[in-house]
Amino acid sequence: MKSAFLQEFKEFAVKGNAIDMAVGVIIGGAFGKIVSSIVNDLFMPPIGWLIGGIDFKDLKYDLPVNPLNEGGEPVSIAYGNFLQTCIDFIIIAFCVFMLVRLIMKLSRKKKEAAQPKAPAEPSEEVKLLREIRDALQK
Repeated sequence: MKSAFLQEFKEFAVKGNAIDMAVGVIIGGAFGKIVSSIVNDLFMPPIGWLIGGIDFKDLKYDLPVNPLNEGGEPVSIAYGNFLQTCIDFIIIAFCVFMLVRLIMKLSRKKKEAAQPKAPAEPSEEVKLLREIRDALQK
């Protein structure tokens, strides 16, 4: 029984779909790092400069100190990190949308090229030759 389970797992893992999915996850992780770098290093500095030199990661709201926890660390709501993550998501979603759109466009072109075209209307000469053939057969 154990060997059948392992055999089934081996068949699943060696299938093209599982391997393609694994490659996609790895490439997706690397792509996420690239997009995060684009956002953090290229987009956010000019946006921060336009709004007065503010770094989004530094944006936070400090909650008042809890009287029951005098010696504790102050608690902050880091909404700047949230904004940064939302911008990352929007850029990643846009890039994925553009990639899927390109793939769909290419697959449509491939389908159109693969479809057999209807035969064109026969020329006048072909029609005349058919009439002559039909007349001779009679």
